[in-house]
Amino acid sequence: MNSPSTTEHAHDDAMHAHHGSLRSYLTGFVLAAILTIIPFWLVMGHVIESRQATIIIVLALAAVQILVHMIFFLHLDTRSENGWNMLALIFTGVLVAIVLGASIWVMYNENANMMPMSPQYMHHKQGS
Repeated sequence: MNSPSTTEHAHDDAMHAHHGSLRSYLTGFVLAAILTIIPFWLVMGHVIESRQATIIIVLALAAVQILVHMIFFLHLDTRSENGWNMLALIFTGVLVAIVLGASIWVMYNENANMMPMSPQYMHHKQGS
C-alpha cells in the first residue's frame, strides 16, 4: 500500500511536470527578444523596399512569437491536461479566424456598396 508521502510526492510530480526549467524560460526569452528586435529593425531601418513584403514578414514573425510564448511560457502542448488545453486553443483559434474573417468581409462589402459622397459634402471635407 502507498504511504501518504509517496502519494503526495507522485501528485506533486504530476502537477508540476509541465513547468519549465530555467533553461527553457531563458530560451523562450531570447527567442521572444529576437522575434521583437527583427521586426523593429525591419520597419525602422526601412530594410525592405516593398511595404507589403515588410508587413507579411512582420506578421509571420508575430505568429512565430505567439507560438514561442505558448510553448515556452504558457507550456501549452498536447500532453498538458490530456490534450484539453490544445483542443481549447484550437477551438479559440477557429473562432477568432471566423470572427476576423467575417468582420473583414462585412467591412469590405460595406465599403464596396457605399453611395458616393455628394459634392456639397466633399467641399466640407476638403475645408477641414
